[in-house]
Amino acid sequence: MTRSVGRGRLDADAARAEAGLAAHAGHLSGPFRDALGEAADTVGRRLRAALVREDIGDARARNAGLGRRHGFDRVEFGAAGVGDPADLLAGLDAPGLAAELRDAVVNLAVALARGPSRAGPDQVGPDEAAITAEQIAVAGHNLHPCGRTRLGWDTADVLAHDVESGHTRVGFVAVRDDGHLGDDVGLLLRDWYPRLPAPPPGFRLQPVHAWQRDAVLSRRYRDLLDDGALRLLDAELDAVPTGAVRTVLLPPDAAGRRHYLKLSLDILITSTRRSISVASTRNGPVVSRLVRRLIDADPDGHRLLPLAETAGAAVPAGSGRDMSVIVREALPALRPGETVVPGGALPALAGRLAAVTGAGRDGARAWLDAYARLLLPPLLRLTRCGVALEAHLQNCLPTFVDGRPHRMIVRDFAGLRLHAPRLAAAGHRLDLWPGSVIGTADVGTLRAKIGYTALQAHLGEVIIALGRAHGLDEDTAWGTVRAVVDDTYAPLLADPDAAADHAALTAPRAPHKALVRMRLSGGGDLYVPVRNPLHGRA
Repeated sequence: MTRSVGRGRLDADAARAEAGLAAHAGHLSGPFRDALGEAADTVGRRLRAALVREDIGDARARNAGLGRRHGFDRVEFGAAGVGDPADLLAGLDAPGLAAELRDAVVNLAVALARGPSRAGPDQVGPDEAAITAEQIAVAGHNLHPCGRTRLGWDTADVLAHDVESGHTRVGFVAVRDDGHLGDDVGLLLRDWYPRLPAPPPGFRLQPVHAWQRDAVLSRRYRDLLDDGALRLLDAELDAVPTGAVRTVLLPPDAAGRRHYLKLSLDILITSTRRSISVASTRNGPVVSRLVRRLIDADPDGHRLLPLAETAGAAVPAGSGRDMSVIVREALPALRPGETVVPGGALPALAGRLAAVTGAGRDGARAWLDAYARLLLPPLLRLTRCGVALEAHLQNCLPTFVDGRPHRMIVRDFAGLRLHAPRLAAAGHRLDLWPGSVIGTADVGTLRAKIGYTALQAHLGEVIIALGRAHGLDEDTAWGTVRAVVDDTYAPLLADPDAAADHAALTAPRAPHKALVRMRLSGGGDLYVPVRNPLHGRA
């Protein structure tokens, strides 16, 4: 039974959304109202868990001993306990977060009302299949309460461009040469899609999200438009939005190949505005080549497939973030019997996949062992070399053959961390754009990145799913993961860096990325110490 939503600001936000649905998709009004209680409870439970885990406000009162504890001090609640998740912020000065939470509730209810989009009969490739499966994770980020926040969009925008829409549009602008920075992405696209127009002489064609073109560029850059340095064009390409929303899949090009574009989208999702820095557009190809070299030298490199970012460009006007684009390669061809599962969908499917290795807890433990041995060894060895990939569920697409873990595809290098001293010691020059946040000289930052994303946000969610589906005891599960960590580092312990990494990842306490604290502070990454389930299991 769904929980009724309390009256107040959330009701007002829901009424505005329902009016938008009545105008643009009347058949969704009833399902939207029915889904509001479930949406509010989902957002509230995630917020309540984050407040307790991050020790924010009167966390003890919010916990009240009712939550179920998991590894890394995660607490899961059976109910939010409030009609409006923002009520859990009582005593905190957080009006911005309250608005984001209510927006998340409304947009989650819209998504629940819509249901997943379906690929057409001519859309059966791995990329389309992965995007369709991403919609299983309807609430978005598995730990963040604002996974469905879309502040900046109204209901019509959500209906037109969100992941459940199944389609969106890429627009184009012409940028004068002296206002363009980076690769000529428009020239690439014109080669792939010959029907696209050539830019005027002295200009470059720059792809932008259609919403960004219409809602942001047309009003924010009136000076450039009036001066003629920037021109809005009518040309468009159809595209399919991914779970990341701002990353879209393009149609097959003239040679039948697929490509992704990561586009600036100035809306708030999980408390972050989804525009793209100049640094990200310039670093993507450089980082892709570095990661590829390191993976090629790894004994398990054939099982780890990074999706390269092959080109990028920006327009350094205003914030420098509003017209950025990154080109990413598509998924590789799958082998006979191989299927790809986006990480966000994996918790919902892990129980079924694990059944192939045997019944009950033993089968689940064997499957977890195989999965952890696919995920962790190459990532931990990369970290030893100075590269910590952001391997949370949203960035990983594992593949399976007959349900058994086979390969791990990773994407999006914007959130990784590169440790310059370790890379230099290994003979790799770190040539990043000035001011890039992905570079660090702090080895603790490097370890926190891989520990939080791969162990806590990724394997932690999979372990909970296996417990629910097969009764796998969490102590047993984390002992299985600890064995994989130990086996990975065993031949490397003569190296002081590897030994220190192993000690840090199995220490009594581990750094947990404090998503709500970060939003309240308005700063960069913040971590809080949590109890480490890998400690003491050697």
